[in-house]
Amino acid sequence: MSSVRSIAKLAGVSITTVSRALNNDPAVNPKTRERVLAIANRSGYVASVGRRVNSNLGFVYTDESTLAHPFDAAVLDGVLRGADEQRFDVLLTNLKRDKRPDESYTQFFLRKGIRGVVVRTMRESRFICEAIAEEGFPMIVLSERFSSPKVSYIDGDSRADSIRAVEYLIALGHRRIAFGFHSIPDRDHMDRFAAYKEAIDKNNIPFDESLVFRQRYTLAGGATILKMVMSMKGRPTAIFFADPLLAVGAVKQAHALNIAIPEDISIIGFDDTDLRYGVHPTLTAVCQDAGALGFEAAQRLTRMLTNREKEVLQISIPTFFEVHESTGAPPVNMVETGTKDAADLTQYKTAV
Repeated sequence: MSSVRSIAKLAGVSITTVSRALNNDPAVNPKTRERVLAIANRSGYVASVGRRVNSNLGFVYTDESTLAHPFDAAVLDGVLRGADEQRFDVLLTNLKRDKRPDESYTQFFLRKGIRGVVVRTMRESRFICEAIAEEGFPMIVLSERFSSPKVSYIDGDSRADSIRAVEYLIALGHRRIAFGFHSIPDRDHMDRFAAYKEAIDKNNIPFDESLVFRQRYTLAGGATILKMVMSMKGRPTAIFFADPLLAVGAVKQAHALNIAIPEDISIIGFDDTDLRYGVHPTLTAVCQDAGALGFEAAQRLTRMLTNREKEVLQISIPTFFEVHESTGAPPVNMVETGTKDAADLTQYKTAV
């Protein structure tokens, strides 16, 4: 790993100038600062505290934190396990909240004592990942995919299994299939939405925008979608949820309204952990191991930092599809017409 002295020699400036550039001193010429930071990243510079070299990995959000979601919680657990192999600690930080407008991403991470970052992002803030990669700071993005050859990422590829899930419902006899997903778009949810549309198109079922429901990924959001679906005239006989909490919220709401699953409506969910086993009936679901994604990202990143080797990783790990008790054939009296009003369900007690 390089030192301030070696960076100064390579950049052709004084040690004081290097120190100022790394610490975002506005007196440093911008071109000199960019040159110093580029050399620091290329040579693997690591800030030290006293005589101790930092061994901190950052778990970074480019936008709002979604740590309360089961996916992020499982990913972070995996990151902690992966970082432990090389005895790294993990710091949780938020770029939107903490980064100063006048500092580069490299300067921000060095100020935080971070050597490399595992990044969670949304569609609107993907450009930040590309900017970090452009600076050359060690980074792996989780659960996003990039065409840029400079951005490292590890994600779960759920598109093929999402198509399989929808086609499974079609094979059971369902023709009006609703789709529920997160109201704030990210790559995972949009991939599953594209898969839903591809599956119904392949099976000559017209796409119906009224069967698409966008709610925030919470239990309440899932409950809202279930109530909206059951109140529709010509209601769907099945729902595919692209998010775990939406699916669980819908199942809980169905129990509250005495709606039988799958006799009255079939539900397929998405599961990042083992949440599908925590509801009754057990959810048929497209599944991925979110903890394994986090472990893989942290393990690969810390090994690169320890061995002082830089490489761009672009890895997609396939999901898998599990059939359980939440799916079945549509109600007999709905197969012929494909429609049934919510009022016709005698067990549906609560008006929506």
